[in-house]
Amino acid sequence: MRKKLDFEIKFFEGILEKKPDFIEALIALAEDYTKKGLYDKGLQLDKKLALLRPDDEVVRYNLACDYSLLKETELCLEALEKAIELGYDDFRYMLKDPDLEYVRKDERYVSLLAKRILRPSGLLRKGRRKEGKKCAD
Repeated sequence: MRKKLDFEIKFFEGILEKKPDFIEALIALAEDYTKKGLYDKGLQLDKKLALLRPDDEVVRYNLACDYSLLKETELCLEALEKAIELGYDDFRYMLKDPDLEYVRKDERYVSLLAKRILRPSGLLRKGRRKEGKKCAD
């Protein structure tokens, strides 16, 4: 697995040297950096993606994950709220996403999700999983 990940990183870095705004390569490389534990590098790519795709809820969600992994609670919550505003609604996954483990300890995270995922009956609203979502499995 490690060799494959290292190969992919070199491959996507090579592509981005020639075509720095290639969205699919940016997404894949950010995910690979996160898997390898290179959270700062993943964050830099996700910030670039946020500039290239400002209205993409998955990009904002991934940014929130980066900030949580880096223990940047305020920035994480801001990005998470923006992702939800833009349409990210896979709340079931959000509740178990290992990338968000750090921020789940903050009561503002609970409050943010409670406002958006509970129906009047108190049941979780069913969310859709968004394509392109990464996690640091």
